[in-house]
Amino acid sequence: MLLFGYWNLVIGDWSFIVMDLLIFDMDGVLIDVSQSYRKTIQQTIHVYLEHCLGVRANLVSHEEISLFKSVGGFNNDWDLTAGFLLYLLSVSGLPPCPKRRRFTDVKEATSFLKRKSSEFTPTATKPPQKNHLPDFLEKVKGQGGGLKGVHLALKKSLDGWVYGSGDLEQENLVKRIFQEVYLGEKFTPHYHLPRLFFGGEGLYLQERLLIPRRILSSLRKKMRLGIASGRPRFEAELALKRFQISSFFDSLVTLDECEKEEARLLAVSKKKVKLTKPHPYSLLKAIEKINISNPLCGYIGDVVDDMKAAQAAKKNFPMLAIGFLRSGKTEPVVMEALLRAGADCIIKNPRELLQLAG
Repeated sequence: MLLFGYWNLVIGDWSFIVMDLLIFDMDGVLIDVSQSYRKTIQQTIHVYLEHCLGVRANLVSHEEISLFKSVGGFNNDWDLTAGFLLYLLSVSGLPPCPKRRRFTDVKEATSFLKRKSSEFTPTATKPPQKNHLPDFLEKVKGQGGGLKGVHLALKKSLDGWVYGSGDLEQENLVKRIFQEVYLGEKFTPHYHLPRLFFGGEGLYLQERLLIPRRILSSLRKKMRLGIASGRPRFEAELALKRFQISSFFDSLVTLDECEKEEARLLAVSKKKVKLTKPHPYSLLKAIEKINISNPLCGYIGDVVDDMKAAQAAKKNFPMLAIGFLRSGKTEPVVMEALLRAGADCIIKNPRELLQLAG
């Protein structure tokens, strides 16, 4: 347990909390994913547009991806990728295509999209222009954010062009391309499927540790540490092993646990419930696994959904919502978004965690 002091950016005053447990988001906090997940989003969009639809495409920028995430509801990078594709296609010249088909495998899905889009590619030979992206994202935000917000903000249905749901073996082209790009040579042994879209080295190898081991070691001496991540468990454990930081953490909650509980609740109540952030389930599960009686907690994350999840978790435990902000062109926009989403304080450097810890 430690006395946690922080400068409250909202009220401009020092505040203190005795903390038992600090929970980390993984991507953008523990691990720098600017050259892995962010690049995987870029590459997936590029491959999908050019290989599946024949639409010329410039790479989306990291800043544009950050703007998308700042809207909220995009804790899942597969959803963000599908949402960005829908936006780009809305300004590409392709006509509406509301209905999706069912396919037996992704090769069939790819062939169908190639044939169908070839009827319209003369009007879609120029890369889509993203001049109105901020205005579009304001509309998405006004519709509640996330992939659902994208659908509501679009003037026309483009679902039949973007296959981003279902099994990656059958018709989920977005997830299939994404996982091939991110995992590279580890894709086939993990999924027991051949690589069809990307033959290069997995971009997970481009990740680096954002919070040094010495800082994690110092924090671990003062309190318990946990992780609540939107990654699949395999990818979370892959990073923890690569950077040799597993021993610092007493609990790990991933996408797998959220989906398992969603399936259980569906079987019991016959209702679909989404438990990924901004829902607080992963934070609360991480606390439960550590099994401390009435703990005082902190959660450090880098996106809107993290702050919303921390605020929601306050209904169960005292929780400090800590926004982690890295420098960049979108820094003022992201900081404002984090504060609006409920960040109690903002840090910009991992060393500040030790300063906060006293």
